[in-house]
Parts: sequence; C-alpha cells; structure tokens
Amino acid sequence: MLRSLPPAARTLLWVRILNQLGAYALSFLAVLAGPDLAVVALAVFGVTALLSRWAGALLLDRWPPGRVLAVGLAATGLSLIALALAQTPAQVLITIALVGFAFEIYEPATQELLARASSGERRHATYALLGVAVTAAGAAAGLLAAVLLPLGVRWLVIADALTCLAASAVAGVFLPREGTRVARRVTPDARWRPPAALVRLTVASLAFAVGYLAVMMYLPLALLERGVPAWVPGLTLAGAAVLAPFALWVTKRLLTGRAHGVILSVGTLLLGLLAIVMAITANPQLTIAAYLACTAVNGVLLGRWQSMIADAAPERERSRWFAFQGSSWGVAQPAVPPLAALAGGVVGAAGAGAFLTAGVAFLLVPFVLRRVTT
Repeated sequence: MLRSLPPAARTLLWVRILNQLGAYALSFLAVLAGPDLAVVALAVFGVTALLSRWAGALLLDRWPPGRVLAVGLAATGLSLIALALAQTPAQVLITIALVGFAFEIYEPATQELLARASSGERRHATYALLGVAVTAAGAAAGLLAAVLLPLGVRWLVIADALTCLAASAVAGVFLPREGTRVARRVTPDARWRPPAALVRLTVASLAFAVGYLAVMMYLPLALLERGVPAWVPGLTLAGAAVLAPFALWVTKRLLTGRAHGVILSVGTLLLGLLAIVMAITANPQLTIAAYLACTAVNGVLLGRWQSMIADAAPERERSRWFAFQGSSWGVAQPAVPPLAALAGGVVGAAGAGAFLTAGVAFLLVPFVLRRVTT
C-alpha cells in the first residue's frame, strides 16, 4: 500500500515516522513541570498550540505544504532544546509556551498534502496509513521512553528535539517545493465563516480530543501514582503503539464502506466505558489492560476525523476546515488540566480525575455526531 502512494505522500509518512520516534515528551510534560506547576504548564501549552495550528493554516496561503512542515518541525526542535535546558519555574513555563507556539504548525500542512494526494475511500486509507505509521513508530518511541525515563524526563525532551530537527531536514530536502501558486489561487476569502456542518464536527472532535488527551497526558502520572516502577509507563506506551495498527488491520475488511460517523460514535462509546473503568480502579494491571483496550479502539478510528473533513470541505477552503476542526485539539489541551484537577479533587487522585474527565467527554461524542451527515 505504501508503494502505491504518490512520492510526496510517501515522503511525508517517513517524515512523520521520524518525528514520532521521539514524540512522547508531551505525555510527560506534567511530570517535567512537577505537581505544583503541571496544571499551569499544560494549560499554557494548550493555548499556544492552538495558536500555532492557525499559524500553520495561514502559512499555507503563502507557502507550499513541504515548506510549512519543515519550518514547523525545526521550530519545535529548537524550542524543545530550550525546554530541556530550562531550570527555574519561569524558564519552564516560557519554554513550554515556545514549544506550543511551534508544535502544531505542521499539522494543517500534513492534512492538506494528503488530501491533495487522494480522494474517496482511498483518501481514508491514506489518512489511516498515516495513523498506522505514526503509531507504529510510537512503539520504538515507547521503548526509548522506557530506557530514558529512569534517567530523567529531560532526556525524553532532548530525544524529541533531535527527531524534530531530523524530520525537518528530510522535509526540507525531499518534499516538493512547488505549490505556492496553487495555494494562493485557492486562498479563501478573508471573511470566511465556518459552516454549520463544520461547527458540529468540530464540537464532536473537541469532546473526543478532551477524552484522548486526558488519557494520554495523565497515563504515566496515574501509573506512577498506582505504584508501578519508572520503566512501566514507557513500556505500556510501546505496547499500545503496536496494538493500534494491528486493530486497524483486523477490522479493515469489516468496516470498509461504513459511515465514518457511525464508526466514531460506537468507538467513542466504548472508549468512554473503558476510561471510566480506569477511573474507578486503583489496580495498575487493570489500568494498563483498559488502556490497551482503548488503544485498540483508537486504532479502528485512525483517519476517520480527517477523512470526514477532507470529503466535506470545498477544495478552496480545505486548509481552513482542517485548521478549524484541528483547533478542537488546541482548545482541549488547556481545558484538560483544570477539568482533570476538578475531577481529581472529587475522586482524590489526579490520574483518576483525568480518566473520569475522559470518560464523560468520550460519551458526549455520539450525541453530537447524531446530527452530522456522513
């Protein structure tokens, strides 16, 4: 399947794989910031990441996707190096903000490049392949996290920085540089407003993002709260990264041709129930098992949100649609820490509070998607 993709799409997959090899730093930001600073640090990251995604969409009006990718990854790598060197709380917050400002610049360019490369069911297969490639690379990243975490979280940040810079170099050299003229021709009107269908999809995506990020951000902290050794969170993440593409492969034939909205609704219902299991148990083994089941479900959902947006958006407005829907993740990132803290105050632990937040958020998705035509 990889060989059948256009050269630019194949190169993009390798760029994202390379970047993903060190990309578990976000999962450990709460650990790096410490318990007193974690909520503020994650909120700062979320706000700045939201701004960076829109910056990436606006850059697509002027630059080809390959250039936007290279610039965004380079900026992320340099800011991660600054974060690894930060010592005081003020320095940590400032450098986390810098990471956030760069972190999502490449995302609209990724989605736009793949949308140009395919259409229809083939388009979903392409987006799903990107998800498979990224999660498979996460297996190696999880093993790296398991090795480096006992040495300190800063080593994870350094590894992430190096892979970002390497991916930026590959994107700058091998992705096509043409496309500026086409991007300018299809630039949306400055008075563009999101249509109702896009708003509904984005609200559903926001609930999904809150659930996903609450689990991802707090899983290492929750496992450490429940008494596991320092190497277990990284190994758990590695196992999850192997499981996700396997689940997609197993269910591919069964789900081919079925509506994306139906699959997302059923999948998020299962995710909500599993997250509640993780919230109410204090057993680390059951927590890990439920998380791995969540990962299998998420594997089935790979590429669904992007495919819905790419299929529904007019080509002229596609980069704005991707940015608007993708903003749900930027809104979710600063929203998750205070929501998790509030729930944690009720259940008595930060990790359990995050999982309870995730469960409620996932269960909201099917209700919003009922009104979305797929």
